[in-house]
Order: sequence, then C-alpha cells, then structure tokens
Amino acid sequence: MTPAASRIALVTGASRGIGRAFALALARQGVHVVALARTQGALEELDDEISGLGGQTTLVPCDLKDFDALDRLGAALFERFGRLDALVGAAGVLGPLSPLAHVAPKDFDQTLAVNATANFRLIRALDPLLRASAAGRALFITSGVSARRPMKAYWGPYAVSKAALEAIARSYAAETEKVSAVRVMLANPGPLRTAMRAKAMPGEDPATLKTPQEFVEKALPLLSPEWTETGKLYDFPTDQISA
Repeated sequence: MTPAASRIALVTGASRGIGRAFALALARQGVHVVALARTQGALEELDDEISGLGGQTTLVPCDLKDFDALDRLGAALFERFGRLDALVGAAGVLGPLSPLAHVAPKDFDQTLAVNATANFRLIRALDPLLRASAAGRALFITSGVSARRPMKAYWGPYAVSKAALEAIARSYAAETEKVSAVRVMLANPGPLRTAMRAKAMPGEDPATLKTPQEFVEKALPLLSPEWTETGKLYDFPTDQISA
C-alpha cells in the first residue's frame, strides 16, 4: 500500500467547512492535498496553514459548474502525478428552501449541477487516476435530507441532488469493486457548525452542534488504504456504517 506521506488527495470545497477540515487533516498525515474551491484568497489562506504544518498543496481555483475545467484538471493531474489516491467530494450548495412549485428552474439546475453533476464529471475525469493508485479511495458527502428518510418539506432541490449523488456514488462503487482497488463511500455528517447549516437554520445555536473537525476525525479512515468496504454510507450522528 502507498504510505500516507506519499499519497495525493483532491478535496473539493476545500476553502471552508467540511472540505477545509479534510484538507487540513490529510495534510497533517503528510498527504499532498490538491485543494479545489472557487475563492483564490481562501485557498491561499489554506495553503499558508498547510505550509505551516509542513505540508504541500496544489491550489485549484475553480467553479465546479465549469465542467470543461474539471476535464482539464483530470488531464493536468495525470501529467503531473500519474495517479490520484483519494477524492473527497465535499463541496455543496444548499439551494432554495422553498415549495418545489415555486423554485426557479435555474436555481434547481444549479443545485443539481454542484451537488450531483459535478461529482459525476469528477468521476469521469479522475477514474483512470484513481484506478492507477494502489488504493484509490473516493468519499462523497451526502445528507440526512435525501431519499433514504422521510422527505422534508421545502428541501426539494437539495434532497433531490443528494439522492442523485448517492446513486452516482453507489453506481461507481459497483462498477469498480471487482475490477480495481478503488473503494467508494458516502458519509452523512448530520448537523454541523458550518455556514450552510447557519443559512438553513438561522435561529439555531451553533454551539450546540458538532464541528467539521469532529466529523472529519471519524470519516478520515474511509480514505485510508486499509479501508476495504465500498458502496456504503457512514452516518456520523449514529457512528454507524450501513448499506
């Protein structure tokens, strides 16, 4: 297996919240972090922090809705590294919290584009790199608001996008399980102290919520070469793995 200190991981949404927590945790393990986010300044701050830990980063300022850029990223990573050991799909948008019949089509499309389609495009661009790794790992961040549980009113675009993401991840897991070393997992962080949660629940006391760092500490083993399960869900609120 490839030791952590020589592994390469791509983290989306790396400038804040869950993505930033994953980037820092991986860097502490000695992993070279390819950090993708929209905001150049926030990425540079992350780079400074990781450099302070003695780690290395490659910064990728990119909007996940720029699908051509994701294709170019796959080619660039292949040319530079020849493989990718881990993919963390942490980026996401809340979308409108509104009756479904009132949602503007462009807002629905944007929510699907970031939360679901972008992850499909990443799989499409990065699959050869993950297969080239001795232990390719992919982890996608889902939600308790999805088709697995009773549907919540007014969360339609977000719930639909996360249900689609789960289908994408499970399909990829089934397709890679017997023919490669790639393993694919989903993780539900539950309510965390993030900007997205504050936007969704503005009256909630953030001090009552767990932090992204606490979630990442429990989810990080899903990216290790020693992890063998695939196509399953890790639920942080219950600390359980389910099919």
